[in-house]
Amino acid sequence: MTDGPDGETCVLVLQGGGALGAYQAGVFEALAAGGHMPAWVAGISIGAVNAALIAGNPPERRVGALRAFWQRVSSRVPFPSPVADGWGRRLFNEAAAATVALSGIPGFFTPRVVPPWLELPGSPGAISLYDTDPLRGTLEELVDFDLLNDGPVRFSVGAVNVLTGNFVYFDNRERRIGPEHVMASGALPPGFPPVMIDGEPYWDGGIVSNTPLQQVLDQRGSEPMLVFQVDLFSARGMMPRGLAEAAQREKDIRFSSRTRMNTDLSKRIEALEAAAARLAARLPDSFADDPDLAMLTARACDGPVTILHLINRAEDYESQGKDYEFSRMTVEGHWQSGKADVERSFASQRWKHRVRPSRGIVTLDLA
Repeated sequence: MTDGPDGETCVLVLQGGGALGAYQAGVFEALAAGGHMPAWVAGISIGAVNAALIAGNPPERRVGALRAFWQRVSSRVPFPSPVADGWGRRLFNEAAAATVALSGIPGFFTPRVVPPWLELPGSPGAISLYDTDPLRGTLEELVDFDLLNDGPVRFSVGAVNVLTGNFVYFDNRERRIGPEHVMASGALPPGFPPVMIDGEPYWDGGIVSNTPLQQVLDQRGSEPMLVFQVDLFSARGMMPRGLAEAAQREKDIRFSSRTRMNTDLSKRIEALEAAAARLAARLPDSFADDPDLAMLTARACDGPVTILHLINRAEDYESQGKDYEFSRMTVEGHWQSGKADVERSFASQRWKHRVRPSRGIVTLDLA
């Protein structure tokens, strides 16, 4: 079942954020348990990887595939921190992030043996610090790309063309998707090399926009839609107290991609379109061929949308390296946080008594 209980098309929108992506896996586990199987998954960077694991597996195997991936990438630091919180935990997290930076992640990426400045100019090794071939092997093992391409779930991931700077979406309704499309969406420089697709190099879509929400809203039809927007970076935060916290806060702001601003903008556009349609209906027939009126009413109002916003909230012990802090303890914590936020949202009275809108966009933040 890919539609929501109220007849809405379920869409899962997954932001980029490296190790924080375990939060999205927890979100999906809770959504699946609640009967909300997505008809469309759209992702950027690590969100593209999670989206592929979902769309490229049958419903009964999706949580298992997510679990296998996150267990694998957190195996470099499998032991827990001796301190659960505070500065002691922060020191553990920073040490775990440094371990990953120096030694890579099993099934994801490995450090290059030859320094970039000794590589041939223009080669992958000259423009990146890590080799991402292990990720290709992991995707080929855990994702059924025939199912991803021919199955019922729509799949969209965003990347940036290195040469033109243009943002591109790879969509299984428009082309055959392979591991390279997923890898391109997560090829964040200078850590990872660009991925070649049809002779063109692509980098991580998060360079331009770290969330595919706008793509989903622009591509929707007339049917009602229920969007689960899962953000890994919070736009809101505290005043930094030092350089490390300043770097972390800058990263949060940069990669949060102003999701709320984009949603508010879409709401305003919807209101203007509805107003133009109402005004056109009251004008005399002599305006029927007016080019200005035709432009204003060219785009009919799309179907109603409800957006449930789920945001991974920063912990006090997190550091500026939180997006590459892949310790097992932290990954499990992100997973459980995502699961708990969905359960808390579904328990809210606003969710239980919500009324599907007849038009426009409604946003809920219940966690």
